[in-house]
Amino acid sequence: MATRVLTTAVLRPLEARFAKANPPLMERAGRAVAEAARRLATDTGARILVIAGPGNNGGDAWVAAAHLLESFHKVVVLDATGAAPKAAQARDAQAAFAARTGVVTREWPAGPAPAVIVDGLLGIGLARDVEAPFAALIRQMNEAGVPILAIDVPSGLDSETGRVRGAAVRAARTLTFIAHKAGLHTAEGPDHCGVVELDDLGLGDAVCEAPHGRLIGPRDVASWLAPRPRNAHKGHFGTLGIVGGQRGMVGAALLAARAALLAGAGKVRVGLLSPEAPPVDGLYPEIMIASVDDALAGDVLVVGPGAGQSPSHVPLPGDPSHAPLPGDPSATSGTAFERSVLPAAIASARPLVLDADALNAIAFSETLRSAVANRAAPTIVTPHPAEAARLLGCDTAAVQSDRLAAALEIAKRLNAHVVLKGAGSICADPDGSWSINITGNPGLASGGTGDVLAGLIGALLCQGLEAPRALRYAVCLHGAAADTLVARGKGPVGLTASEVALECRRLLNLWTAPH
Repeated sequence: MATRVLTTAVLRPLEARFAKANPPLMERAGRAVAEAARRLATDTGARILVIAGPGNNGGDAWVAAAHLLESFHKVVVLDATGAAPKAAQARDAQAAFAARTGVVTREWPAGPAPAVIVDGLLGIGLARDVEAPFAALIRQMNEAGVPILAIDVPSGLDSETGRVRGAAVRAARTLTFIAHKAGLHTAEGPDHCGVVELDDLGLGDAVCEAPHGRLIGPRDVASWLAPRPRNAHKGHFGTLGIVGGQRGMVGAALLAARAALLAGAGKVRVGLLSPEAPPVDGLYPEIMIASVDDALAGDVLVVGPGAGQSPSHVPLPGDPSHAPLPGDPSATSGTAFERSVLPAAIASARPLVLDADALNAIAFSETLRSAVANRAAPTIVTPHPAEAARLLGCDTAAVQSDRLAAALEIAKRLNAHVVLKGAGSICADPDGSWSINITGNPGLASGGTGDVLAGLIGALLCQGLEAPRALRYAVCLHGAAADTLVARGKGPVGLTASEVALECRRLLNLWTAPH
């Protein structure tokens, strides 16, 4: 079962519900932190520096420090505030620490560097950017050159969004409690959390009952696609129609088509928009170069890769350089793609993947957006942050400041299944369901990988997966392919979209092999 992710709004009532648990949640958390610190320190006599802040994270830190003293570690607590902890368990732990002659300081301790730093400075309740003196303390932790164990969330990282609030700890390991938090796995979170471990503090059943999102990895999706029967034929796996590839961008449509072919679509037809379109794909002649109308007759449609104006040159709404684009109600004309091809695809009764330049077109046309939202057949949209910003009428920074909210809003407005691409790609559905993908690496930050993803989604729809699962399977497979390539020394620098497509085929066959 996929790992659950809870928002702070869900976590707080859950914590309150178990406020009188025995042993208390803070005691359980502190013990877990002490155990994790011992594993990082390795040597029983190692010196451990514990940073205790003003809130519940600081309480967890005091409990952990008291337990670490019991195991004969040399423990120093840097008390960031000098005030008595708010929680009773934390005050008891502070007293127990003092009774055992534990060392407490208000300044960064002199002497040799500790073996491990335990970060209990700030927790999930962070509501504003970190200021002095805590920002300076975070900088000292990061510059110490030793492993940092973060309690629940690295200090300074927004646990909801993955944003760095002014300054944030870069942890080697994060021990998070009760359930995973979205900000640990998206935006800047993965760069600050290190290895994330979960301790549910014994609340497993209660966590299962709470409203939640999910983390998606290979173990979660691999069983969704069954092994192929021996008497299968190409008709069982559908015909995918792909439309795109305007002059200078034919490669985008061909990359999507090749990925779809390698991922198991029965037949792939490509309607290229360029007047200089090649009559055949010389690398994969199995792909049918067809008319746009023939491509639009496929069982599943992927529309948009390389279809028009390059996304990097499409201004955001409100940008001073913004001028009416084709498809904008204020424009007097548009390209053939925007006037006829895209509306025809949207009007079809087939599952539809809208990618790249199709998203730019609908972002500037209320008519097209309304048509997408009113479709009866499943729709999947695949924006990167700049495309998401155009769809929402904001800037990219606003999207990145709360990626989960942005993905859910696009899903709601377009009545579509959405992947907001990036570190910790977020998949969201019109009914409010969501998940965060945990595969992938910076090797995917290169041209063409998005086209490959669009083709993968189309191929999985052709093979019978329902839209939410086809989207998640493709996103997870796409990232896993990049991960295995990097593990073999192919990237992340210089990893190509074509290599990712080939690796997707290899993994897909491993995942669907009969057992």
